[in-house]
Amino acid sequence: MTAHASDLSQEWRTLQNNYELYERNALLVKLLALVLCMGGYVLGLPFELAAGFVLLLWVQECIVRTSQARLGERIVRIETLVRNAAPATSACQLHTEWLAGRSDSAGLLAEYAHHALRPTVAFPYAVLVLAELAAYLG
Repeated sequence: MTAHASDLSQEWRTLQNNYELYERNALLVKLLALVLCMGGYVLGLPFELAAGFVLLLWVQECIVRTSQARLGERIVRIETLVRNAAPATSACQLHTEWLAGRSDSAGLLAEYAHHALRPTVAFPYAVLVLAELAAYLG
């Protein structure tokens, strides 16, 4: 294995491990939302407060998923570089590539919204907010 391939391989392993860590963190945020919602219901927290917590955690997961997506884009790029035997200068370019394609604040908010609407992210937050609303109205 060449030094270049080794550098890209090391970068891929590091990013892949972090990608999986983001996945676990997102699942923990979901679990926290569920626990807070259930605890809020048991303790009789006001709807606005419990639903606010759920919405806040939904936004937090969107931020985690957006960061995870950036790592995923670089992982795919590394896989392409390895397949095409790219030059050694291609390794360790995560932030350089991200900054080159970075959008403005509106673009970042759109990216968060895009992740918020993905079914794997929206569940269970939308269900929890609706359950809180139903409990409030019922």
